[in-house]
Amino acid sequence: MHEVSICTAIAKIAHKVAAGRPVERVRVDVGHLRQVVPDTLRHSWEMVVFGTPLDGVPLEVREVPAVVECRRCRSLTRLDDPIFRCAACGSNETDVISGNELFVTSLDLTVDAS
Repeated sequence: MHEVSICTAIAKIAHKVAAGRPVERVRVDVGHLRQVVPDTLRHSWEMVVFGTPLDGVPLEVREVPAVVECRRCRSLTRLDDPIFRCAACGSNETDVISGNELFVTSLDLTVDAS
């Protein structure tokens, strides 16, 4: 279950970026090709941050579809299965455009109003 180690890394990033400010939400993008199960990632997050300043902070996971671009006809194909083939012309000469992402995209922080 590599989601636990991923969540540990996300928590470290959130802690560093927040620099002591309260965090309200953490957002991540996870590409389809990363073999990360979003529900498992959310559950792992709850376990990793339990008893820390991030306890109770929701992890918002945006799933990024796998998309390839054909080198022959330049068409874009969204992949549901890991078969890197152009849906338009059938070529397997493709480049991955999206789906490899694993990014912390943003944190919502509480701003001190005083």
